[in-house]
Amino acid sequence: VQTHPPWAPAPLPRGRGAAAGRGQRWRRGVGRRRRAARSSVPIPHTARTQHGPALRPPTRTAPEEEEEEEGAGPPPWPRSRLSPLGLGAEDEGGGSPEGSGTGQGRDRTGRGCHPQRCPPPAGAIRGQAARCGHPLLRAEPSDRLGQPASPGEQDAADRQELETGQEVRQLHREFLRAGSNVLQTFTFYASEDKLENRGNYVAEKITCQKVNEAACDIAKEVATEGDALVAGGVSQTPSYLSCKDKAEVKAVFRKQLEVFMKKNVDFLIAEYFEHVEEAVWAVEVLKESGKPVAATMCIGPEGDMHGVPPGQCAVQLVKAGASIVGVNCHFDAETCLQTVKLMKEGLQAAKLKAHLMSQPLAFHTPDCGKQGFIDLPEFPFALEPRIVSRWDVQKYARKAYDLGIRYIGGCCGFEPYHIRAIAEELAPERGFLPEASEKHGSWGNSLSMHTKPWVRARARKEYWENLKPASGRPYCPSMSKPDGWGVTKGAKELMQQKEATTEQQLKELFQKQKF
Repeated sequence: VQTHPPWAPAPLPRGRGAAAGRGQRWRRGVGRRRRAARSSVPIPHTARTQHGPALRPPTRTAPEEEEEEEGAGPPPWPRSRLSPLGLGAEDEGGGSPEGSGTGQGRDRTGRGCHPQRCPPPAGAIRGQAARCGHPLLRAEPSDRLGQPASPGEQDAADRQELETGQEVRQLHREFLRAGSNVLQTFTFYASEDKLENRGNYVAEKITCQKVNEAACDIAKEVATEGDALVAGGVSQTPSYLSCKDKAEVKAVFRKQLEVFMKKNVDFLIAEYFEHVEEAVWAVEVLKESGKPVAATMCIGPEGDMHGVPPGQCAVQLVKAGASIVGVNCHFDAETCLQTVKLMKEGLQAAKLKAHLMSQPLAFHTPDCGKQGFIDLPEFPFALEPRIVSRWDVQKYARKAYDLGIRYIGGCCGFEPYHIRAIAEELAPERGFLPEASEKHGSWGNSLSMHTKPWVRARARKEYWENLKPASGRPYCPSMSKPDGWGVTKGAKELMQQKEATTEQQLKELFQKQKF
């Protein structure tokens, strides 16, 4: 969420009465898969601020409602196939229980990635959603129920997804309807070195260029449905972790930048960096475009993995040319806001100015170590008990705004209803509500229609704002002990390779791991 910077056009308000879309009805036997993707809600000015006069978003006509045939089978449901990490910044996303998104249901096959060729990497719960080794979202193709696709079918499906991308479009639309005014291209970890790292075959069979081009085309197409901005993003690289020199690492960023320039995205984001040195290199490359650049690091109050404090990280990024600085991923909202506050103080001490940005996890992580949630034993496939509620997100949005942050969004774990919570909390500042709020009562006021009187009594802000939710897990601890192996750039375990991880390499890691 950014308090509209001078270089960005005012976003249009979401139309009321817009179509809820296919799959909104609940069908017996058809559950709703959760996806989550990073999204952000830039806030236009409604009053005069230090950045300029008040802006008032114009009205627009809502799209025609798409009718759904009775008795039709369940619509295809996108399986998250984002870039190979795990919204960081980059997640398995889906509509909210109230249908804040537009397409609920299951995918045609009910299955996802090939279990051997696409092991979901770290950060796999965010829509930014559950991440696997593929750069795009799609369902696994197969005409044989219960059997994985053959390599030939898999390759054909990859090519088809690049050409159609319906599932990816749907994911973008859900966040657009929820209130996002920035759609970020699904290019997280889509650098060439990552797409050929540890057995990943995407760079060879699809190519880095095609993946990034398709991501830009899809984001730009959906953005026009709501006049949202499109941001092209790059992230940290295996090349840097493997101690490649500055020129080699910059060359990796430059390949993605060439696509972003060709597709003419609105601005650029360098995100998810554990080392400020590499983040600075990324900003320097992106500034070659002449477009505005935002830079976020996945660090906490302790600073980057080399010990550089958050304030100094912010100073270096702004001096490199970043117009917006902040943090994303690895930590929860409370920790991220602490870190951004330190960045703000560092900039003030250096007499530098920049917009502030925050995209935290949708998980509670008070027990994280320096490297964040990837050190938690639950990462990435048992993080659900830590998920934040929509009310947690509303509190986060208000605290972020009060801190002076004007680019407010979310990373791993964030679903459309979380982004909607940001938009609803900041509706007074933005001047309008998102389309997805049409059928969603503020602070639970729709519970006034409930049949049970004790549930009707919960139809108020005070109840949900002060609730301390129980986990329902009496034998589970409230905190975990992070693994914290203490490895960073240059460590043997972080040296990357094109070949798939061997059995011997895995055995060595298994022996080191403690339960």
